[in-house]
Amino acid sequence: MVHPQNEDYWGNVNPIGPRGVYDEAKRFQEAITMAYHTYHKLETRIVRIFNTYGPRMRLNDGRALPAFVGQALRGEDITVFGDGSQTRSFCYVDDLIEGIYRLLMSDYVYPVNIGNPVEITIKQFAEEIIKLTGTNQKIVYKPLPQDDPKQRKPDITRAKEILNWEPKVERAEGLKRTYEYFKTLTPDELYKNAHGRFS
Repeated sequence: MVHPQNEDYWGNVNPIGPRGVYDEAKRFQEAITMAYHTYHKLETRIVRIFNTYGPRMRLNDGRALPAFVGQALRGEDITVFGDGSQTRSFCYVDDLIEGIYRLLMSDYVYPVNIGNPVEITIKQFAEEIIKLTGTNQKIVYKPLPQDDPKQRKPDITRAKEILNWEPKVERAEGLKRTYEYFKTLTPDELYKNAHGRFS
């Protein structure tokens, strides 16, 4: 696997694994988009979105941040899959939207990574959430799901060069804004469909 991931990396996926549909669907979307561009001469753009977060996320959407915050607010221990050494790079939603907008306004038709290249382990991220929420939950570890990515970090050189874009919101500030949103949820919203697998 290439790390960090640049746009020339085609991916290495298990087409019959539990993540196969998700992984292959993203590649198919790029393929069909480029086919429409080359054959039908349609104006198209391809954005490769990396882990994104921000207010209005659903607690049960399967991603680490809402899962961790939801567990902290409910007084539950924080669940980490694997040993927590796998990494992610979290981009605040405002930065993502700005990057997508700039790509749409450009004339560039090939894939462009939009994400934050600041990498953190899932264990470190869980510890940040515990500190942010002021709770005293402990981290509990469960088996890592099959084919779960070990590292996820975008190379945003192309976005910088073509779109003059890079993320501006520091993770500490983005997490603070996101946590303020989650604190407004009612108990019913906080406990509805509370548990799910995340990455």
